[in-house]
Amino acid sequence: MKLLVVDDSSTMRRIIKNTLQRLGYDDVLEAEHGVEAWQIMERTPDINVLITDWNMPEMNGLDLVRKVRAEKKYENMPIIMVTTEGGKAEVITALKAGVNNYIVKPFTPQVLKEKLEDVLG
Repeated sequence: MKLLVVDDSSTMRRIIKNTLQRLGYDDVLEAEHGVEAWQIMERTPDINVLITDWNMPEMNGLDLVRKVRAEKKYENMPIIMVTTEGGKAEVITALKAGVNNYIVKPFTPQVLKEKLEDVLG
């Protein structure tokens, strides 16, 4: 299973990637912002899950989610938003844009595991 982690913080990308690897997911790609993520998705059509931050330069996570959801081939791709934006309005906005699950930073490895299992069924 191939996952794409998008966050402008290299430390946060490393934390998420290390957690995913401990959970048995070894095929993890990384992007620093939405534009880079989209380029990776265009080159790598077999990505199964998108995990993205909200606040990033170039293209933020919400715009990335909207762009991904606009593509027919990605309409069922599980998307998890990992962000400091924990307000009810932000969660609703993200869900309406097409996010399947939402994690507020800081989070524990257990939370990431549960959210990932939830979106994968």
